[in-house]
Amino acid sequence: MISENSLVIYKNKPAIVKERADGKFSIVLADGERIKVRDKDIELIHPGHVKDFKSIEDAFISEDAIREAWELLSEEGASLSLKELTNFIFNDYTPSCAYAAFCLLRSGLYFSGTIDEITPRSKDDVTAEELKRCGKQRETGERSLFLDRLKKCLKNPAANTMLPDDLRFMQDAEALSYGKSAKSRTLRDIGLGETPEDAHSVLLKTGFWTAMINPHPGRYGLSVNSASVSIEPPPAQEYRRDLSRLVSFAIDSPWCDDPDDALSVEIENAGFYSLYVHVADPASSVKFDSPAEKEARDRGATLYLPEGAVRMLAEESIPMFALGLSGKSCALTFKLTIDKNGEVTGTEIFPSVVKVRRITYEEADREIDGDCEDAAVLRALLELSRKIYNRRTANGAVNIELPDVHITVENEKVKIEPICDYRSSFIVKECMIAAGEGAGTWAASKGLAFPYISQEVELQGKVPGGFAGSMQLRKCMRPRVLSVKPGCHQGLGLDTYTQVTSPLRRYTDLLAHIQIRAFLGGGKILSADEISARLGFSEAASAAAVHAERASDNHWKMVYLQQSIRNMSDKKDSFWEAVAIESKGNRWLVLIPSLALETQVALQKNVAPNDIVRLILKSVNIAKGEAVFLHSQN
Repeated sequence: MISENSLVIYKNKPAIVKERADGKFSIVLADGERIKVRDKDIELIHPGHVKDFKSIEDAFISEDAIREAWELLSEEGASLSLKELTNFIFNDYTPSCAYAAFCLLRSGLYFSGTIDEITPRSKDDVTAEELKRCGKQRETGERSLFLDRLKKCLKNPAANTMLPDDLRFMQDAEALSYGKSAKSRTLRDIGLGETPEDAHSVLLKTGFWTAMINPHPGRYGLSVNSASVSIEPPPAQEYRRDLSRLVSFAIDSPWCDDPDDALSVEIENAGFYSLYVHVADPASSVKFDSPAEKEARDRGATLYLPEGAVRMLAEESIPMFALGLSGKSCALTFKLTIDKNGEVTGTEIFPSVVKVRRITYEEADREIDGDCEDAAVLRALLELSRKIYNRRTANGAVNIELPDVHITVENEKVKIEPICDYRSSFIVKECMIAAGEGAGTWAASKGLAFPYISQEVELQGKVPGGFAGSMQLRKCMRPRVLSVKPGCHQGLGLDTYTQVTSPLRRYTDLLAHIQIRAFLGGGKILSADEISARLGFSEAASAAAVHAERASDNHWKMVYLQQSIRNMSDKKDSFWEAVAIESKGNRWLVLIPSLALETQVALQKNVAPNDIVRLILKSVNIAKGEAVFLHSQN
């Protein structure tokens, strides 16, 4: 029976009962806190008389005596109460002895159970527990030594004394750097912030990671493996309009391995053009709610990294559907009627068979100036593209021209190449925009729920020319809006717009194709709510892909800069030409065109927007994705 001055246990802590009133006990804890508890909240250890906590700290018995008592009791195999265990071990039943017996039970090595029914553990269980505790003690000692080595290494990375086996203690830091965890015991133990950047920095300084590890896709929750769901080839029995008579070009960069659009043109009477935009046709096999469609929806887009592409459709889809990889290709063709003013006046969409010639931008530009039959087609496409561009510009289109680069990583070397402006890249851009306008207008005329794209522009004041002007224009562009209702795309100078030319690369394009094919074939057409739900889901995934691509590109630019420093002799600096963009207090935002890199620098002389300045690279922090440049006066 619990009475005044009894010794009890409350939440695994000793407490002394002071009084009972109103059906509750008033108890005092070892730290002096006094609380009221119910009968079921406490367990009786000894009925008392306990005056204070010092009186329960006197009992002691050796480990050998405890083990001898456990062996005798385990032979008997019977359970016993806490009072009986206390008398057996101590030959006495005092508050201090009872509490010592309770602590022995709580330790869990030799005994298990409750205060009322205590059972000796088997010899096998005790042996296993001893080994486990010994391992934990050893692990604690090894971890302490690891932390000492880690702290010394971070103070002086050049004198790295980390051991290969220390990597097992760094797994929590790796998980944090990859975005798989929000915490790291290791970083906390050495007094660092638990951020992915800090974790990345520690892994680099200790040498467990090299700069060739890119953690950014993981931080956005993205896989670095391509989709795995198998896709069937295009149905052989489907009727397709044979357009193999047309000269069709798939114009792209030399590193492109998934060409998904091609162009043809015919000049009609009265200055009208028939522009054919042939697009890869995975929607001939991928249907709504199929496993492949769901996986593409989950990914949102193909993730293009300098290390390689992570595809939203399985790798096997490329040889099946990409254009120009075989003699003839299956396509979904958008035939656009365009007048002499560059306006799309009609759109027809149908499955087709095309004979596509693959060609790079550089090769296409050379052929434009040639005298072969194909050159005439390219010149007609260029003429038409200029009409489309001029009409959009007259309608208020915002034309932004900023440098871009192509980054590759091979054999632990980073290569950065400028992406040049070609007349043929201008052709492709304008024809793809025209296809988006024509498809959007077509879908709206049919009353189809469709992934329309709109965008507002908020121009602010007079815009200078050059890169400084393009950077200012970029800030005026509001985020694009995906909706099932058509809207004005002010950035492109169009009343209606969508994207349909990259169904192998963008889920929204694939979704548009599936809806088009359902309409053309008399199948199930998705409602506005169904399209909207898919857009909402995929847009988050595609936004993550965009962020991961940008972060990854910046990572590899930092690695490239670090490699450039190492390649310099002690007597040389790493110089970079930059363009001044705008003043930000005592610093300037500058653009390094050869890297397509924006950074802030303190300039030591009066400069104006678009002035060329020379910078010296002083340091690179890969973990933070930052490089420090100084203004060179020479």
